[in-house]
Order: sequence, then structure tokens, then C-alpha cells
Amino acid sequence: MEIILKKDVENLGFTDDVVTVKDGYGRNFLIPQGIGVLATESAKKVLAENLRQRAHKEAKAIADAKATAEKLGAVDLKMAAKIGQGNKLFGSITNGHVADALGKEGVSLDKKFIQIVGGSVKALGHYTANVRLHREVVVAFEFDVVAEA
Repeated sequence: MEIILKKDVENLGFTDDVVTVKDGYGRNFLIPQGIGVLATESAKKVLAENLRQRAHKEAKAIADAKATAEKLGAVDLKMAAKIGQGNKLFGSITNGHVADALGKEGVSLDKKFIQIVGGSVKALGHYTANVRLHREVVVAFEFDVVAEA
């Protein structure tokens, strides 16, 4: 029996794969649980069309992410912070602060897509953050933390 999977199944396949399973496993578990549907000719045609449309949308999303990555590469970010003795910051600079500063520079990103290498920043210096713009597009973004005037 051929089944089109609607969810990832360990040791069987991933979403939208057409797999061959025993009749009882398909009829009694996969189909009733909503994990798969019977792979008829019409269902296979619908799947092929959906995959083709998704590929086009995915290519557009990757192109948009690469354009944002280029904008991000052109930004020279210097974040001012209050410091105490020994060039240590009062508090810390987190990915939320970096996202807000990038928003002021014209690059709008959600803070959950930014990860500062080494965790939060607690001293002056030069730092790197990994920005995930898409599943396939990850950019290393560098910024400086300077003393507030």
C-alpha cells in the first residue's frame, strides 16, 4: 500500500514522501491518526503540484533573505552602553537590543533570529552575532559596543 505522509515518521519518511507500507499499518494507524493519506493517482498529482508551487515560493523566500543579508552586511553597528570600572557594562546587551538597533538602521528582524556568539555581551568590544534569515541563509553579523558619551 502506498501512503503520502503528512507528518515526519521516524524510520519511515518525511512530510510529503510517498512510502510503501503494509496494509494493516496504513489502514489501522497512519490514515486514522492523520499521519498519512492513501496515495491515489489524483493525490499524487495534487502532491506534485503542491511541491512545484512550494519550490517557487521557497526560491523567492531565499532571494529575499539574501537581499536582506546584503543590507545587513552594509550596516556598521555601534551600540553605546553605560560602563563601570574595568570597561564592564551596567547590565548586558542581548539579542533584543541588537534587533532594536538594527531596526533603527532600517533592517527589521525579530530577536529570535539573532544569536550572539558567546551569549549576552557584558563588556566593551567587538562581537559577532549569527542572524538566521532563512533555513538556508545564515549570516555572521559583526557589531561594536562602545562607551556612552
